[in-house]
Amino acid sequence: MSKKFPDSPAKPELICWGCDKYCPADNLACGNGSDRTQHPIEIFGSDWMKWGLGSGDNVPDAAPGKPGPG
Repeated sequence: MSKKFPDSPAKPELICWGCDKYCPADNLACGNGSDRTQHPIEIFGSDWMKWGLGSGDNVPDAAPGKPGPG
């Protein structure tokens, strides 16, 4: 079972977010590359949860005559 992904961690720069191990940034155990994976809050800012396809609002409509996604 995977761990719950934190929406707004206190110090995201101290952890690698690349897998469910959440290793300290200076002790990567999974071998998932040589650098740590950043938390989305570090990349997109504190409103990162509002981005994306959460409600489907950003999904473009299918062109006329073509089937839509799914």
